[in-house]
Amino acid sequence: MMITMSSDIPALILRKGATRRKDALHNSIMAAKIIAEVLKSSLGPRGMDKMLIDNIGDVRITNDGASILDWMYVEHPAAKILVDIAKTQDKNVGDGTKTVVVFAGELLSLAEELISSKIHPMLIIKGYRKAAEKSLQILNEIAEGIDINQIEILKDIAMTSLRSKSLSGYREQLANIAVEAVRLIAEKKGDERIIDLDKVIVVKKRGMGAVDTKLVYGIILEKEVLYPSMPRRIKNCKIALLNCMLKPIKPKRETEIAVRTPEEMKAHLDGITEIAKQIADKIIASGANVVVCTKLIDELVGSTLAKAGILAVDRVSQLNLKLVATASGGRILNDLDDLQMKSLGYAKLVEERKIGEDKLIFIENCKNLNCLSILIRGGTKYVIEEEDSILHDAMSVVADVMKNGKIVAGGGAIEMEIARRIKDYAKSVGGREQFAITAFAKAIEIIPKTLSENAGLDSINILARLRACHEEPDKKWFGIDVFDGKVKNMMELGVLESLNVKAYSIKSAVEAAEAILRIDEFITAGKKETEKAKNKQL
Repeated sequence: MMITMSSDIPALILRKGATRRKDALHNSIMAAKIIAEVLKSSLGPRGMDKMLIDNIGDVRITNDGASILDWMYVEHPAAKILVDIAKTQDKNVGDGTKTVVVFAGELLSLAEELISSKIHPMLIIKGYRKAAEKSLQILNEIAEGIDINQIEILKDIAMTSLRSKSLSGYREQLANIAVEAVRLIAEKKGDERIIDLDKVIVVKKRGMGAVDTKLVYGIILEKEVLYPSMPRRIKNCKIALLNCMLKPIKPKRETEIAVRTPEEMKAHLDGITEIAKQIADKIIASGANVVVCTKLIDELVGSTLAKAGILAVDRVSQLNLKLVATASGGRILNDLDDLQMKSLGYAKLVEERKIGEDKLIFIENCKNLNCLSILIRGGTKYVIEEEDSILHDAMSVVADVMKNGKIVAGGGAIEMEIARRIKDYAKSVGGREQFAITAFAKAIEIIPKTLSENAGLDSINILARLRACHEEPDKKWFGIDVFDGKVKNMMELGVLESLNVKAYSIKSAVEAAEAILRIDEFITAGKKETEKAKNKQL
C-alpha cells in the first residue's frame, strides 16, 4: 500500500495487496447485530429451534446458544468476538450464552445511535463500564441466599435452565438427574465447595427414548469383558487397577532363538506360558476378582484369569482408570509387583450389559459415590446430542449455585430491576457518560422484551407493566410468565437463576461490546510474495 508525501514521492508503507477500511466500526456492529438476531428468536421457554446442517449434510435441531454458534462457522472477525464470548460463558458457567449475545448486540446497537449523535466511542465504553460495575453491585445487594441442602430449590434452578430447551418435556426427569449428580460429586474443602463436573462420565447410546436416560451410581466403561470364558457379573468386587502391560516381556532388541527340535520349541513355548501364568498368579494371589487395565492383557494371561473366575477389561483410558480408582478407593499401580490386597478398589457390582447394539461394563455402588455416570438414551442422534448439551447446562448452573449459594429471579425480573436502578444512577453521574449509562439500562431490557415477543405477547404492554411493578419496593422479583402472558412474582413461581450466571453475562457482554467499539479500522495484510514470484518479476 502506498501513500503520497508532500513532495509527491510515493512511499511504500504496507505490503503489496494490503488494504485499509475506514468503515470498520459500523461494519463490526452490523456483524454483531446479525449474530444477536440469529439467537434472539431462540431465547426463553417459548423460543424457537434452529435446524443446523453442517458441510457434510449432518442435521441437528437445537436452541442451545453454544451449539448454534459452534455450527455457524462464523468468519467475520468482529462476529467471532461474540462467538468467543458465548463459548467462554458456556465453559465457565454453563448457561446464559443466548443472553450474553443478545445483550451485547443491543449494547452495540444503541452505541451506534450514540455515535451518530457525536458521542465518542471511548465515552460510551466508559459509561458502559460504570453501568456494569453498578449492575454487579446491585446484583450482590439483592441476590438471595439459599440453603444448598434444599433439594427442591436446586431442582427449581435446574428446571429454569431446562425450560428454554427443546426437550423441556423431560425437564423434571433431567433436572432430578442433574441435581443428584452435582450433590454427590460436591466436595467441601474448608469454606470452599469443589465441584468437578469431569467426575461425571456421559455415555451416549442410541435406542429407547429420552425417558430411559438415567443416572448410574458408579462408572460406565465403553468396553466389554476381555474373553467369553470370563464371568459377566461379579458381586463384592475387589478391583485391581493396573497401568502396566500384562504379557510376557519381549527382548528390547531383536533376538534370534535357534530351535532345532520339536522338544526345544515346546520348551520355549512352555517358558512363555509359565511367565504368563506367573503374571496371572500375582493377580490371583492379591485377592482381586476384577482387573481394569490401561494396557494390553495377553491372551495367555487372560485365559488363566478366566479359569480363576476373574473378570478383566483392558485398554481402558487413563482418565477412566483414574475415575474408577477415585470411586472404588483403589490405587493405580504401574508395577504388578506392588499389587496387594490393600491397593484394591471395591464395588458391590461389576457387570457387562448390552445397551443397544453395544456391550458396556457397569461398575456400580463403589466405595465412594463421588464419581458417577449418566447413560443418555434417545431415538435419534440429535435427541441424544441435545440431552447431553442441556444436562451439561443444568449441572453447571446447579454447581454454580452450590458454590455461591445465591440466586436471583428469572423471567426478566432481574433485568428490569437493574434497568430501573441504572436509570436512577445515570442521573447522578451527569455529563455525556449518562447517555451511555442510560443506553445500558435500555439495552438490558432487551431480555424481557425478547422473552415476551417470543411468547407472542405484546412486548410494549408487558414492559410498561413490568416498569410499573418495579417502581414498587416489594415487587423487585416480578417478571413475565410467558405461559399465560401475566406479570408475576418469579421467586414464588420457582423461576430461579444463578447469581454467577447473571453476573458473568453482564461482564462478558460489556467486554464484547467494548472490544468491538474500540475498532476504528480494518487493516488486511497482503499475501507474502514467494521467491519464485520475485524472480519472475525481475
